[in-house]
Amino acid sequence: MEDDLNVGYIGLGLMGKSMARNILKAGYHLVVHNRSRGPVEELAMEGAKPAASAAEVAAQVDVVFTNLPDTPDVELVALGMGGIIEGAHEGLIYVDNSTIKPATARNIATVLSDKSVLCLDAPVSGGDIGARQGTLAIMVGGPSDALERVMPIFQVMGKSITHVGEAGAGQIAKAANQIMVAAQMVAMGELLIFAQKAGAEPRKVVDAIRGGAAQCWTLDVKPQRLFAGNRSPGFKAYMQAKDLGIVLDTAREYGIPLPGTGINAQLFNAMLEMGLAEQDNSAIIAVLEILAGEKLSEEHDS
Repeated sequence: MEDDLNVGYIGLGLMGKSMARNILKAGYHLVVHNRSRGPVEELAMEGAKPAASAAEVAAQVDVVFTNLPDTPDVELVALGMGGIIEGAHEGLIYVDNSTIKPATARNIATVLSDKSVLCLDAPVSGGDIGARQGTLAIMVGGPSDALERVMPIFQVMGKSITHVGEAGAGQIAKAANQIMVAAQMVAMGELLIFAQKAGAEPRKVVDAIRGGAAQCWTLDVKPQRLFAGNRSPGFKAYMQAKDLGIVLDTAREYGIPLPGTGINAQLFNAMLEMGLAEQDNSAIIAVLEILAGEKLSEEHDS
């Protein structure tokens, strides 16, 4: 740890709890808050200090992070009653690791600047594995002096930290990331069902194409889980659907045609209608299985 910063973390879900734990392990003084108390109590047993509200966290720290499900949640925690704005003080840096609308990130930065708070929108990619291992990709929008101050903390959370631009730019990068992630998940599901129904062994097909132009993180990580019958979440399907909604809302705002993303959003929304919202985004293959009338064969570990 290069700096004796007091750090706060609000939102201790699948990603947030692991990210907060890595901050704590790095030796930072950590104050935590979450709507449900279980994760707070868990991290308190490891040395974190619990707080009763977002305002209480902000008042005690130099840097406060949030990691929340959606745009309205971030607005409420940042600017609402009992929110960060009520505990704001000069020199505070607010970092949002959530994925939200770029326009909202810009608005929060503008409002909090009146309280002498510097804001960074810093969404992440890499799933629960990256959160646990501290290998996330972090996309940052906001002032460079705030990023310089927070960089040592980012370095215990991720292995790739990129300053994309001013406020909102990090969220634009994350939206772009989610365009690609959704496309890869759908394409992977299609190729697995295509291979199996057309008469080839999907596992061998994956081995064959991973050595060529189709190589990507998705093919390196996800097929093995699906073959083992594991559709539990690394990144939940409803979050993928939510993120695609942000992408399409932003695209409409700027008049950007995204035909492929529009179709992928429909597929993920269909997955939610099937009651699979809590499964992994790779479980989009379930929608394709129904459309094809072909279920991917699985080999469970004995």
